[in-house]
Amino acid sequence: MADLFDIKGKTVLVTGGASGIGLMASRAFAAAECTVLIASRKGAVCEGAAKAINDETGRDCAHGFAADLSHQDGVDAAVREVAARTAKLDILMNNAGATWGAPLGEFPRSGWDKIMNVNVTGVFMLTQALLPMLEAAARADDPARIVNVGSVVGTRAVGNNAYSYAASKAAVHHLTKILSHELAARHITVNAIAPGPFPSRMMAFVTENEELAALARADVPLGRLGEPEDVAGVLQYLCSRAGAFISGAVIPLDGGMSAKP
Repeated sequence: MADLFDIKGKTVLVTGGASGIGLMASRAFAAAECTVLIASRKGAVCEGAAKAINDETGRDCAHGFAADLSHQDGVDAAVREVAARTAKLDILMNNAGATWGAPLGEFPRSGWDKIMNVNVTGVFMLTQALLPMLEAAARADDPARIVNVGSVVGTRAVGNNAYSYAASKAAVHHLTKILSHELAARHITVNAIAPGPFPSRMMAFVTENEELAALARADVPLGRLGEPEDVAGVLQYLCSRAGAFISGAVIPLDGGMSAKP
C-alpha cells in the first residue's frame, strides 16, 4: 500500500504555488519527496516559499520563480524557467487564478477579460507549451499527470457577484475533460479538483472574519473549511500509481457542497 501512493522523485510544477491551496500543494509534494517548482506573478514570494519548504524538509527540493500567465510572454518565460531546471515534468498543477466581484449590471469588461486570461487562457497555453516535457516523463504504467484547480462555484449555479470567476472554473472543468480525451494516447492523465472554501488569500475576507467564516462552515455539509491534509490526500492519490487509471474526472473537494440539492 505504501508503494501504491508513492510519488517520491517526481518533478512537479505548481502555478500559484506560494499561497493558499497552491502552497498547501507545494508543501505536500515536497513532503512526499518530490522536486517542486513554485511559480506565480510574485517571484520573490515564490522564492521565499521555496526557502521555507527547504528549511522544513531539510532538502533542497523546492525552487521558486516568477510567472505571469495572463499573457503569452509570461507563459513563454515560465516554460523557459522550467526547462532550465528539468528536462521532463512528471506533474503539472494548474492552480494560478484570480477573481473579480461586481454586481450584475456593473460588472466591467476588464474584470471579465482579466479573469478569463489567467484562469482559462493561461491554463490552456501553459499546458500546451509544456506538453513535450510532460511527454518526456510519461509512461504507460506511470502516466504524466495534469491536475487543474477548478472550484465548487464551477459546479453550482451560485455567482456571488464573481461571474467571470464562476464561468472560468466551469470552463476549466470542461477543458479538463477535453484534454483528458486528447492526451490519453500520450500517457498523460488530466483531472481537476473542485475545492470548496479553504483558508487562502482569495478567501481571506471570509476566513479572517469569524462571522463570515461561521456562515461558510454552515454552508458545508461536513461543517468545516478545507485543510492542508485534504489537498495533500487527493493530490497524492491522483499523482501516484493509485490514481494512474483516473482521467477526465472533476473531483469535488468541498465537504459535500456540490451534492447539496
